[in-house]
Amino acid sequence: MPDGEQISLFDWQGAETEAEPVTVTHEEISTNPQVPIPKGFYQNLPELTTHCQQCQRCDLAPSRTHVVVSRGNPQAPILIIGEGPGQHEDETGLPFVGRAGQLLDKILASVKLDSQQDVYICNIVKCRPPGNRTPTLDESTACKPYLLEQIRLVNPKIILLTGATAVRGLTGDKRGITKIRGQWLPWQNYLCMPILHPAYLLRNPSPEPGKPKWLMWQDIQAVRAKLDELLQTS
Repeated sequence: MPDGEQISLFDWQGAETEAEPVTVTHEEISTNPQVPIPKGFYQNLPELTTHCQQCQRCDLAPSRTHVVVSRGNPQAPILIIGEGPGQHEDETGLPFVGRAGQLLDKILASVKLDSQQDVYICNIVKCRPPGNRTPTLDESTACKPYLLEQIRLVNPKIILLTGATAVRGLTGDKRGITKIRGQWLPWQNYLCMPILHPAYLLRNPSPEPGKPKWLMWQDIQAVRAKLDELLQTS
């Protein structure tokens, strides 16, 4: 074979293994739960919000009144993740606005955290499950890429996971919330703390030591102290 026709083995291997860039469209993402949302796909939170409002990635879409994306400050140092919208949230399009949300605001205020300035609040799923049931694995999986983009864009110092569904939905940890609440859990270079869901506190209102409400008070004080520490060193 003439020298000019020789093929370099290394060039040939490179040509075979070089991956083509993967591109997806908004329509593909919003209609097919199997289509991943690439990291960095959204330039900002308003773009993500507009796209979420058009989403049909799971079976929750047909029965929703509003898509519930977030409330609070997109530059907040604390990001709070709940399970999913309830009736009040579905009606208003905002997370944590019912009785549990009102209690959450009071818990934050008890350590001088403002729910509009110091936190950004969202959920594992953005559409209300019928009857306020726990989101299924398929529903959580379909919605999780949006959540990951929210976390990336907000880039909080602390993530609070309210209840076992939030812990499992984000980290995959299946342990009961009472076993891990109040502990700092590292995840993807973020500092996370599982806490009791405010709805659980409404069902267990006793402030006695060792009871859920008392435990929440210990946890939120630890969050406040850790935030102060991080702000001082940043």
